[in-house]
Amino acid sequence: MIDSHCHLTDPRLGEQLLDVLARAAAAGVGRMITVGTSLEDDRRCVELCRQLPQVRCAIGIHPNYVAESKLEDVEQIELLQLDGSVVALGETGLDYHYGQETKLRQREFFIRQLELAKKVNRPVVIHCREAVDDTLSILNDFTSVAALFHCFTGTIEEARRIVDAGYYLGFGGAVTFKKSEALRDVAREAPADRFVMETDAPYLTPEPMRKQKINEPAMVMHTAAVVAAARGVDVDEIDRLSTANVQRFFGWG
Repeated sequence: MIDSHCHLTDPRLGEQLLDVLARAAAAGVGRMITVGTSLEDDRRCVELCRQLPQVRCAIGIHPNYVAESKLEDVEQIELLQLDGSVVALGETGLDYHYGQETKLRQREFFIRQLELAKKVNRPVVIHCREAVDDTLSILNDFTSVAALFHCFTGTIEEARRIVDAGYYLGFGGAVTFKKSEALRDVAREAPADRFVMETDAPYLTPEPMRKQKINEPAMVMHTAAVVAAARGVDVDEIDRLSTANVQRFFGWG
């Protein structure tokens, strides 16, 4: 299994990184993609990947970090994209749940990063919260850019629009929550070649591990088990499908 989205540079994981990697390997999670949120974090991601052959990274500016970032940071991200450890741009996108006061700035950073993704031919990891309409509208101007809506928590109608546009869905711990039956319906319906598994660690610890506040890559197997049950298959099949989709999307064979 590949954990397609985690944040290994977060101190909650970084301070115990060797143990985190060991637990992941023991659980059958042999590879992972760590994701940056700001220029400083992006640099840490690249440096970490240079030390760990089982880790690759996506680097970009998260919509919740645009207030403290500069548009010129995107130029630095372009230089970092040249590193062999980088497999995608992101995470970037729009967050209207926490970012009402920065909507226009979020859009500006999102568009600038999509322009960069098109220029350097990178797929994009999308953070989209309560902003599907605007996100898809902006992406419509960048039809050559492959996109993955990570940690999808929207409606089945929104999922259909995303998949119909040719994009991917990422399923994380939220799909395991007791009140997430509608999200499990999305996981059940998602085309076999359009979804990936993720943790978003250290966030969104899945059931039945909710008492452990710090999520980690090993726990992607719990999420995979729930998606497998929703689809009426075994976990090995979810592993096979998700791994193939991650490899195709990120170009990491």
